[in-house]
Amino acid sequence: MNYESTINPGQAMALDGAGDGGRTGAGNGSSPAHRSGDRGSDGGAIAGLGGDDGDGSGPDGRFPRRNWIIAIVVLVLLVGAWFLMHRGSDEPEGAAKQQAQVVSVVVPGVTTIAAEITASGTIAARREMPVGVAGEGGQVVRVLVDAGDWVQAGQTLAVIDRAVQTQQIASQAANVEVAAADARLAQANLDRALKLVERGFISKADVDRLTATRDAAVARVRVARASLGELGARAARLNIVAPAAGLVLTRAAEPGQIVSPGTGVLFSMARDGEMEMQARLSEADLAKLSVGSAAQVVPVGSSRTFTGQVWQVSPTINQTTREGVARIALNFDRALRPGGFATATLRSGTINAPLLPESAILSDEKGSFVYVVGQDNKVERRPVRTGEVSAKGIAVVEGLSGRERIVLRAGGFLNPGDKVQPVLAK
Repeated sequence: MNYESTINPGQAMALDGAGDGGRTGAGNGSSPAHRSGDRGSDGGAIAGLGGDDGDGSGPDGRFPRRNWIIAIVVLVLLVGAWFLMHRGSDEPEGAAKQQAQVVSVVVPGVTTIAAEITASGTIAARREMPVGVAGEGGQVVRVLVDAGDWVQAGQTLAVIDRAVQTQQIASQAANVEVAAADARLAQANLDRALKLVERGFISKADVDRLTATRDAAVARVRVARASLGELGARAARLNIVAPAAGLVLTRAAEPGQIVSPGTGVLFSMARDGEMEMQARLSEADLAKLSVGSAAQVVPVGSSRTFTGQVWQVSPTINQTTREGVARIALNFDRALRPGGFATATLRSGTINAPLLPESAILSDEKGSFVYVVGQDNKVERRPVRTGEVSAKGIAVVEGLSGRERIVLRAGGFLNPGDKVQPVLAK
């Protein structure tokens, strides 16, 4: 029988391996290692003869080990999935425990608060008096006062040259004397005529003519004297005098200066030294004030506080700035300099409202708000409207009744609905 015709190439290779193994075993002796190698070769040969492809998929091959590996991998994946699901279910509880943070709360109640309005403005004279040339003008000879001087009513502030006016007065005074002499002569002629008329030497018509002459001469005396008085008054107006007692604020006259009625203001004065602050306020704040409201004024650069009161509230509102002016009367003090900047705090009555510290009130694009702790210890966002701001706190004029528990601090780390552990602040 021809074996070569019935053995495929794989079987032939197996047989060759078996022969080689036998030869190797025969050549190297019969040690255990070699015998083991022979058995391995025989197994391979048998597998080859059996027509297998040599992948070891028999009962003791690689296929059972692969199943074990797959089973282990699946088990690991199942355990990991269970762990992830279990950890996800525990996170809300842990987060809830972390979010239940301890916060300080306060119950503000209702406080009577003195309503105050803060405004800025400028210091000015309450009644400013501009002083200029009242007469014909001329050259300034002397200036007798300076800015900051206190003057009395009628006091001379500056003197203008009056050489021409003096000569005019002298000339007119002489005219008065001439007119008076003519009047005396006319009276003497009339007296003589009256004596002669009794004797019949002068007619009645002559007496009437002499009487008219005397009356005209007396009238010319009065005219001359009036002209003299006018010249004297004009000369007196060359002196620049204070119209009332007060403080000289500015001086714009110097010796040698030529002045006239069109020159403008040479001196400005504050009547009786009275000052005021012109506080600029919004429409809403201006509506809260009335004449007589008390005010505290602090000039810029000064630590002193001056007490005053509103004496006039502007009856109109500036259409551009939407502001009005409250004029605060102030007593004279050299520390109050007109034109200076100042800040005023005005009292506008009292209000009853909860008072909270600044840390309790938050704000964002939606406006001001606070966090209120409810009965279930969950925080709730509450919109509020603030009012007066003072050193004691901020008044909440809308949104709170005063009986709520308000988060005092750390509101920026909370969200609506968060659970907290409130602790009442002392």
